[in-house]
Amino acid sequence: MNQAIDYYEVRAEVPSVETYLHLRSASGLSAKTPEAARIGLPNSWHAVTVLREERPVGMGRVIGDGGCFFQIVDICVLPEHQGRGLGKRIMAELVGELERRAPEGTYASLIADGDARFLYEKFGFELTAPASVGMHRFFRR
Repeated sequence: MNQAIDYYEVRAEVPSVETYLHLRSASGLSAKTPEAARIGLPNSWHAVTVLREERPVGMGRVIGDGGCFFQIVDICVLPEHQGRGLGKRIMAELVGELERRAPEGTYASLIADGDARFLYEKFGFELTAPASVGMHRFFRR
């Protein structure tokens, strides 16, 4: 095992609203509002937080209906901690929990930005195109 990884702890826990907002913005993910985070985070099916010396440096979550459909979201690691296998550890924890608890036939999806798809492929995820393509919409007031 890479010795640098040994300094990190992966906990099965939902991040606090403050931690969630900080990790998303500091790692380059799109910003979310505190209101949205307060509503959404408690609905996590499974979540992990990566800590270094008790300070959060990464996270990932699984959301979904608990039976038929799940989505892996919020995979992020602070830039100064990237390149140490932490994304792999986050994915291993999330996929491991899906393998343990999700019913047979469950459909799990994710959106892969840039080269992240190469990480996700290591965990059995496949491109859906051209048979299907991901679509999204942001709701604004």
